[in-house]
Amino acid sequence: MKEIVVISGKGGTGKTSLAASFSVLGGAEIVTADCDVDAADMHLLLEPDFSQTEDFHSGLLAYIDQDRCSSFGNCKGVCRFKAVAVIEGQHKILPLECEGCGYCARVCPTGAIKMTERAVGKWYSSRIKTGGTMIHAKLDVGGENSGKLVAKVKTEAKKIAQREGKGIVLVDGSPGIGCPVVSSLTGADFVLFVTEPTVSGLHDLARVHSLVKRFGIQSGCIINKADLNPEIAEQTMDFLKQEKILPIALLPYDENFTKAMVMGKTIVEHAPEGLGKLVSEAWGNITEIIEEKGE
Repeated sequence: MKEIVVISGKGGTGKTSLAASFSVLGGAEIVTADCDVDAADMHLLLEPDFSQTEDFHSGLLAYIDQDRCSSFGNCKGVCRFKAVAVIEGQHKILPLECEGCGYCARVCPTGAIKMTERAVGKWYSSRIKTGGTMIHAKLDVGGENSGKLVAKVKTEAKKIAQREGKGIVLVDGSPGIGCPVVSSLTGADFVLFVTEPTVSGLHDLARVHSLVKRFGIQSGCIINKADLNPEIAEQTMDFLKQEKILPIALLPYDENFTKAMVMGKTIVEHAPEGLGKLVSEAWGNITEIIEEKGE
């Protein structure tokens, strides 16, 4: 089993749309994992059925038992995060402010405060329109430890791939270089960068590549909308050559890319003989590289 991770240094490069296209091309023979848990939207293109849903817990949250609370106010006095408020004469915890440190519970003279496991999101196992399986998740507003939720999504995707004998786990990672991206990269066999020919696109590609280099993972790159700025596209190609990143494809700007998203489809479904054909060829290049790594 091989793991392909699709990432970008910045948002808006077309990363998720391309990853969804690869999922469609891979069909039922791959397991898809949407690890962009902070802004999950891959489900908009792959039509998951949300057949299995589970809460995801991470960290602690203070809870005040009002029957035992004597309203001394020790908790409010020591909370540096202003997570304790007096509402209608009762001391209550503001969940979005609570950091789960437990100091309030230690100073409560009546033992009215307990530290409970915090539910910060949900993860799902779904059948998608390709007949394959997608593991995906959603972090709640203000939820923390998205890196741990990413790890959960990847772990479940690998379990299913091993159980069902699938050869590839396709991961749509988060943009940027933060904790969720690091979690996405762990255990990957191949990383695909998706970038665009802009100054910020090239800068952020270099930044995220510096992270991938630390993992020693083979990588390739797709330059999306490459014809909009040929000069920067050429500079990007020079960077790929310099850093020994495999050039997978240069995709032209095409309004069908946006039209497909509006229709809830991938570009390979909406325009299979146009831009979709180039994306199909890119997927063929990637799978060929993965097969060579397995030999």
